[in-house]
Amino acid sequence: MAYRRLMILLRRLTKSCIRTNPLLSVRFALALCFALLASFPSIRSVPLAATQKVQTPVQFVDVTSNPGIKWHLKQLASGPKYLIETMGGGGGFIDYDGDGLLDIYLSGNMVPNQLYLNKGNFVFEDITETARVSSGDAWSTGISLVDINGDGWLDIYVCKAGKPEGEKRHNELFINNKDLTFTERSHEFGLDILGLSTHAVFFDLDNDGDLDCYLLTNSIRSVGGFDLVKDKRNEPDPEGAGNKLLMNKGGTFVDVSGKAGIYTSKIGFGLGVTIGDINKDGWQDIYVSNDFFERDYLYLNQKNGTFRESLEEEIKSLSMGSMGADMADINNDTYPDIFVTEMLPRSNDRIKTKAAFDNWNRHQLFVENGYYFQYPRNVLQVNNGDGTFSEVGRLAQVEATDWSWGALIFDMNNDGLKDIFVANGIGKDLLDQDYVNFEADPQTVRSMLSKEKSALKKLVDIMPSDPISNFAFQNKGGLNFEDITESWGLGTKAFSNGSAYGDLDNDGDLDLVVSNINLPVFVYRNETEVLHPENHYLKFVLKGEGMNTLALGTKITVEGDSQKFYLEQMPMRGFESSVDPRPNFGLGTIRVASKVTVEWPGGKLTELNNVKTNQTINIASNGIPAYEKQ
Repeated sequence: MAYRRLMILLRRLTKSCIRTNPLLSVRFALALCFALLASFPSIRSVPLAATQKVQTPVQFVDVTSNPGIKWHLKQLASGPKYLIETMGGGGGFIDYDGDGLLDIYLSGNMVPNQLYLNKGNFVFEDITETARVSSGDAWSTGISLVDINGDGWLDIYVCKAGKPEGEKRHNELFINNKDLTFTERSHEFGLDILGLSTHAVFFDLDNDGDLDCYLLTNSIRSVGGFDLVKDKRNEPDPEGAGNKLLMNKGGTFVDVSGKAGIYTSKIGFGLGVTIGDINKDGWQDIYVSNDFFERDYLYLNQKNGTFRESLEEEIKSLSMGSMGADMADINNDTYPDIFVTEMLPRSNDRIKTKAAFDNWNRHQLFVENGYYFQYPRNVLQVNNGDGTFSEVGRLAQVEATDWSWGALIFDMNNDGLKDIFVANGIGKDLLDQDYVNFEADPQTVRSMLSKEKSALKKLVDIMPSDPISNFAFQNKGGLNFEDITESWGLGTKAFSNGSAYGDLDNDGDLDLVVSNINLPVFVYRNETEVLHPENHYLKFVLKGEGMNTLALGTKITVEGDSQKFYLEQMPMRGFESSVDPRPNFGLGTIRVASKVTVEWPGGKLTELNNVKTNQTINIASNGIPAYEKQ
């Protein structure tokens, strides 16, 4: 109304001015217009296109509502007995029928696992029952998609957690029958392991051509009973429930943890494991992230079937409650870096209400008793290439992402720089300070235990439950990352856990699947091909020798325009998940890669020159002429 009256007044004054002095009319009208507009701040602040609602294109489009995917990871509303029962499940990609399209496999807690056939154009069909891979009536956690028997078809290994008793409590291995069905054969391979398994990573630890396994577990015991006891990690779990290194001996997996130098204690609350050639000596190394008080582990391969735990020699500070972990080259120097998530909130209000910090005396107790320098934040460990790492999480502005699980490093827009995605959320926020100080304080708990039969259940029920956004950080170069979660379409609030990336429509950019608790799974279509046609890619389908058909452990370097880009072939990564087994390089504006170097397990090299981008290259270790690395 004020704007309408202003315009009427302006027209009347202008007409009057024209009648009295036509030469000044235009000048007067303009001056009057600016003066009046300046006096109306509400008008002054209205943008020119205020009446038009413009839809800004986003990098990732949520296509979960597309036909086919109706699954969600249902979890107990209250009363979990083991900590791992609050952690959700994982997701992964498998070309189930060999048609060139990635299918989706999801692990469930209180629901069966499910396999979705990719029918193209982001339409999926639930084929779980006919494929026989549901793992019903058991609490599934991590999934590993790997060709375990070397027949060229991907198999599925499922980790289990929850109550140790009962049927189907052991981890399961579904062997691909090559006829659109699977058969469970874990016992035959020595992989029917009982315990609170988090995730398994298959890799060739001794470069003998077959796949071995590192099995990450979570302790079955209460956290509070240890109290930073010195040298506890050197004591193997008497019940054999700790982490395991399993060597493949003729198709049977044998526990060699003790001989190989692997910690198997009961204080290993393992949540993340990631594998790569950290020192680039041609042998696969292991990084393990441990929750609570136990520090992380960094195992360097000694090239003789054993490992040397060397974290304190190479890394100066850690996340305290380490959760998800990933390993990839974030600064294009061809050395793998390490990102580990924790629980530090990003917003000031959540820092005040959801975070707890140790005092100086407790920090000193950590250090004195061998639990090292741990701090409550994410860490980004940059590999210096000389046997040391520099922690730059705060410098890169990726140190705080709230209650974080999945950590993934990949090029989300094919600009040649790897970005970071973090899956977030906890169904029951047991660190909420109001809850800790007023609802679950010792006096209140004692009173509830003395008066109520279901006191523990009630204590869990009254925990706050606040969904939060996942996080995405765009790599801007120079160890500078920008939070672009909302602008890239990834800001939906949920309780997310496992996550995996893969090219579901074979258009050269990496789509994203995120598993949620008590909510539908998120399926995000990457729009790079449309929004950034100037950015190019190269995708590789690798064919290894012997039993390692996926060529796990292969290192690829792409060169062009005086730049180098580096990836290692290791699909089992992120929290409890498996990504696209076809390495995908974002190369920015490079149209022709001057050189591609493929270093196969065992050291053999293959080189390609003047390779056009925007294509998928099929390459076998025994195909194109190769030579031995000097």
